[in-house]
Amino acid sequence: MIFDITPPVSPRLQVWPGDTPLSRELLRDMHRGDQITLSTLYATVHLGAHADAPSHYGVDAPTIDECSLDPYLGPCQLLRVNVPRRTRITPDMLSVALEAPRLLLATGTYPDPERFHPDFAALAPELVEYLHRQGVKLVGIDTPSVDLFDCQDLPSHHQCLKYGLAILEGLLLKDVPEGVYELIALPLKLVDFDASPVRAILRTLASNS
Repeated sequence: MIFDITPPVSPRLQVWPGDTPLSRELLRDMHRGDQITLSTLYATVHLGAHADAPSHYGVDAPTIDECSLDPYLGPCQLLRVNVPRRTRITPDMLSVALEAPRLLLATGTYPDPERFHPDFAALAPELVEYLHRQGVKLVGIDTPSVDLFDCQDLPSHHQCLKYGLAILEGLLLKDVPEGVYELIALPLKLVDFDASPVRAILRTLASNS
């Protein structure tokens, strides 16, 4: 079974305030009598489900085309966390032991990607350090950021940079049961860019099907 954890990408999909929302320009359209339909897309690279590159929060850090694809493909655990809005997830909020080197956290604090609200939950810096000690190489979340909306110094982003954890943000996890899956969420090879949209899916492992 495949769970698509990517929000639909349309002009209704909300982006971070001040960032570039998605728009489409139709250069050619078969409904207008053209031979083909041809579109141009304008949008932030931090669109919907996306992978942050270290260069997004670290000076001279790797851009998305320089990142290894290994973190974005392989065994992954999804956990639900009971966390209040506008607070950070700490290690003691994890209800079970970690079973995979990739972790997705479903907070339920950002339920509708077409309505932006700033009171979503985020990661605590000490959680990132804990995940690193547990051998986690990627952390993902169902909110627009691993840091709180009004946070300026981005401590959890910088902890991910320090420990080499890849970041996925903007995932749609509300309909996926907890468990261990195969994650496939490959970023585009966008040279010198600070992020990339991904088509993120979770695939049921053969042993669990």
